[in-house]
Amino acid sequence: MNTAIILILGIPLIEIYLFIKVGSQIGALNTILLILLTAVVGIWYARYEGFNTLKSGMSQLVKNEIPLYEIVSGAAIAFAALLLILPGFATDIIGIFLLFPITRKIILSRYSKKYSPKNKNKEKNFIEGEYEDIEDKDGK
Repeated sequence: MNTAIILILGIPLIEIYLFIKVGSQIGALNTILLILLTAVVGIWYARYEGFNTLKSGMSQLVKNEIPLYEIVSGAAIAFAALLLILPGFATDIIGIFLLFPITRKIILSRYSKKYSPKNKNKEKNFIEGEYEDIEDKDGK
C-alpha cells in the first residue's frame, strides 16, 4: 500500500484516539487548552530556533562556507512548526522532537545516512588520455 495513503488515513486515526484517551483523563476543556498551548509555545520556540539557525547560517556564509546543515535544519524547524500548528498530540510530539537541536541532529543524521550517495567514499573512475587535433586533407 502507498505510504502517503497510510499516513493520510493513519495520522488522523491516531490523533482521534489520543484525543479520546487524553480527554477522558483530563477533561475536554483541558484537552483543548493543552492543544492550543502546545501550538502557541511551539510556534514561539520554532521562531526562536529559526532565528538561531538563520544566525548560524549567516556566520557560515561570512566564513565562505556552504551552510548545508543550517538549510536542512531550517526546513526541519519549518516542518516542526507546521506539525505543532496542526491539532493533535502525536504531531506535537514529533514537532517538539524536531525543534530541539539535539534530537533534530539525531533525526537528521539518521536520515542523511539513509539518503546519502552510496559511493561517497569511493574514488571516482576517470579515464585519462591524450588527444590530437587532426586536420582534414583540405586544410580545414
